[in-house]
Amino acid sequence: MNKSNLKPACVFEHFARINEIPRPSKREEKMIEYLKNWGESHNLDTKVDKTGNVIIRKPATPGYEDRKTVILQSHMDMVCDKLVDVDFDFDNDPIQTYVDGEWLTAKGTTLGADDGIGCAMELAILDSNDIEHGPLECVFTRDEETQLTGASGMEAGFMTGDMLINLDSEDEGQIFVSCAGGRSTFATFYVTREDAPEGFFFIEGSIKGLTGGHSGDDIDKKRGNAIKILARFLYNEMQKMPVMLAQFNSGKMHNAIPRDGRFVIAVPSAEKETVRVDWNVFISQVEEEFHVSDTQIVAQMQSADAQKVITASDTARFVRALQAVDNGVFAMCQDEALASMVETSSNIASIVTEENEIKVVSSQRSNVMSNLDNQCNTVKALFELAGAKVEQNDGYPAWKMNPNSKLTKAVVDCYTRLFGKEPIVRGIHAGLECGLFSERYPNLDMVSFGPTLRFVHTPEERIHIPSVQMVWDHLLAVLKEIPKK
Repeated sequence: MNKSNLKPACVFEHFARINEIPRPSKREEKMIEYLKNWGESHNLDTKVDKTGNVIIRKPATPGYEDRKTVILQSHMDMVCDKLVDVDFDFDNDPIQTYVDGEWLTAKGTTLGADDGIGCAMELAILDSNDIEHGPLECVFTRDEETQLTGASGMEAGFMTGDMLINLDSEDEGQIFVSCAGGRSTFATFYVTREDAPEGFFFIEGSIKGLTGGHSGDDIDKKRGNAIKILARFLYNEMQKMPVMLAQFNSGKMHNAIPRDGRFVIAVPSAEKETVRVDWNVFISQVEEEFHVSDTQIVAQMQSADAQKVITASDTARFVRALQAVDNGVFAMCQDEALASMVETSSNIASIVTEENEIKVVSSQRSNVMSNLDNQCNTVKALFELAGAKVEQNDGYPAWKMNPNSKLTKAVVDCYTRLFGKEPIVRGIHAGLECGLFSERYPNLDMVSFGPTLRFVHTPEERIHIPSVQMVWDHLLAVLKEIPKK
């Protein structure tokens, strides 16, 4: 299989064009312009709202004018991450893709199939002359990945449809009817620097090659978190000897499990060999602990240049906070219909060390809003106890399952007829824009589905090519079965 004969061709052709357009979260201007020009050049009703969301409307095909209006929705932005040794400019360079067996992936960067493939399906339908469907509204939202800016800022009446199919899910054969709400916690440690005591030796420790992944959908997969791993080591060493922190940096995105990180510390020169031995033992233990989920761990330790260090007391309260802060699954869903779904979780996502500040970002999720409040308060209290200044954003709401959804029934029935098996109907622990849509459009009947993606939000992101054809066939079948007005 090569890129030139990927099926369905109409979808992959549009996906290839999309991957030529830089579209980092919050910097989607080029993509907005592309969509606007594309819609207008095809003589379709095209509008851009003040937030930057794009809607392209297409009339019903003959015989389907009496059907309810369906909204097809995807987000235009992508998570931008790359391997540390790859030279790539996400603001200017096109994504370089290649076929690996049955998978399409990118060369050292995120692929952008989340959610470029959803956008490609929408454009392929808009571009077609032989697909049967009722009235369509194809919506492309901006900045879903960082703050759900597009969905949050959407103007009233921008969408007018009766049913919405979100094309931002990542497991073919699974129909999503519920999602978690989420919020981010920002902790700032104000620290004082000083010269290291005489006779102290500087050491740099680093880890990379962790699998990482989406902090919602992958939080239950027992993947290593670079921040928590490095903090564990520092906490252990602090029990044995004086440790003074100079730098701690890890993670990039609030919604990703950090894959790599590094610290610089100063320890008494007499203890430097002890630290190296402890590091080697510790890393071997970590490799064993994560021998299934993280098989490519690369850890290094080396001497570092002398520099100003953070005082012992500030170092201690910071490291203790990282050791103690909740990370991972907090609770599982109690509802039988959502069994096996994570209900509540927290992910410590990124750390940036500056001259007199250490900034920590973590993300909390839950499909039960009261428990989201509880989890956010738990993390906030911990950082407050450690003396940090803590702020939290408003986040986004959960999307509750509608047990009487006519759209869900149509989607399930079409799938069963097409493939001879029933799909899995479930919720997802990741945040979907459907949560915000359900708040703004309470009568909107919604589902979410999409092709199989793996390792999203990482440079190993890939899309399963055969699943794209299956989702495409399924989507076209659903459009023919939309009920009458």
